[in-house]
Amino acid sequence: ESKDATVYDSNIEQLIGQNCNLIVTVGFNLADATKKQAAANPDTDFAIIDDNSIDAKNVKPITFDTSQAAFLAGYAAASYSKSGVVGTFGGMQIPTVTIFMDGFADGVKYYNEQKSKDVKVVGWDVDSQKGSFTGGFEAGTQAKAVAQTLIDQDADVILPVGGPIYQSAAEAIKDANNGSVLIGADSDLYEADPRYKDIAFTSVEKGMRPAVKDVVEQAADKKYSNEPYVGTLKNDGVGIAPFHDYADKVDSGLEKELDTIKSGIIDGSIKVETKATVK
Repeated sequence: ESKDATVYDSNIEQLIGQNCNLIVTVGFNLADATKKQAAANPDTDFAIIDDNSIDAKNVKPITFDTSQAAFLAGYAAASYSKSGVVGTFGGMQIPTVTIFMDGFADGVKYYNEQKSKDVKVVGWDVDSQKGSFTGGFEAGTQAKAVAQTLIDQDADVILPVGGPIYQSAAEAIKDANNGSVLIGADSDLYEADPRYKDIAFTSVEKGMRPAVKDVVEQAADKKYSNEPYVGTLKNDGVGIAPFHDYADKVDSGLEKELDTIKSGIIDGSIKVETKATVK
C-alpha cells in the first residue's frame, strides 16, 4: 500500500470512530480506501465524489457529466476567439479530466457547424484522444510551459483542467499580455481566485455543493440510497459561470444561443459525445 492509501484509510477510520453515519470522500484516489472501509463498516453510509467504480449497498457514487457544461464553454470560447484558435490541456490523461476536454472540443465543433466557421482547437484531439498534459496537478514550470505552447499556436481562450495548473496557465496568459483569456474548471474562477478576475472568461462548474447537500439531507431523513447521482445540465449538477467582466464583450446573441443549446442538450436533440467514461 502507498503512504497515501494508509493515510486515507486512517482518516476514514477516524471519522467512523467519531460515529459519523455518512462519510463523503472526494476523488478516485480514495476509491480503494472507501471500498475497503465501506465493506468493513456496513452500517456506515458513504458517498464518493468523482468516482463510480464501487458497487456496494452503502456507497453512493457522485459524478458529474462535465462534458455537457464544457460543450457550452467551448461554444462560447469559439464565439469569443479573435484568433480563431482556442486551446485546452490537462493535468493527467484520466477520464475526469478528458471529459472536460471532449465536451469543450465538441462545443467548438458545433459552433463551427452552426456558423460555418473554422475555429481550431489545440491541445486536444477528440478522435485520437491525444493531447497536451502536464503529467500531474501541480502548478509550476511544466504547466506554464504547456500553456505557453498553446499560446504560441495562437490560442486566445484556454481551458486548463486539473486543479492548480490553471494558476500557471494564468501566468502564461498574463506574460503574453495579448488579450488571451482563461476558462476555469470545477468552480467559478472569478469568485474562487480573484487574482485572475481580469482574465476569467467563464468556468465549467461542477455543482458539488448541491450534490452533497442532497445526499446529506437524504441521509438525515433516513432516505439514503446508493443510487448514483450524476450531475447534468438538467439537474443543475453542472453549468457554466457568468461571463462577469466579459459580459459586454461577448457577442450580443451569445447568451440566447447558449440557452438554446442548453435546452437542446437537456432534451437530447444536441448530442455531446465523450469518449471518457468516468469510472
